[in-house]
Amino acid sequence: MISNETRLTVADNSGAKEVLWWHIPGGSGKRYASVGDKIVVTIKSAMANSQVKKGTVSKAVVVRTKKEIRRKDGSYIRCEDNAAVLLSAQDVPRGIRIS
Repeated sequence: MISNETRLTVADNSGAKEVLWWHIPGGSGKRYASVGDKIVVTIKSAMANSQVKKGTVSKAVVVRTKKEIRRKDGSYIRCEDNAAVLLSAQDVPRGIRIS
């Protein structure tokens, strides 16, 4: 679960390093995003010679959260950081490799 203004690392090779969560599109009124949710982000830092530039707005999907996720069998999954993968306008990942 991540909330508004959360900084996430980028888990693909699109060139962005860090993004800031802005909102969930669609007027759903959700306050938190979890794994698998599409979000709108702004790029806060990027590599110098990449296609994505600092300050641009993009779509992303959340792939990792620090807050644990409960499975139906009772086990929990927890990651070390919050991460997202950038999406293009057609909802296709911008990067080729996803870590």
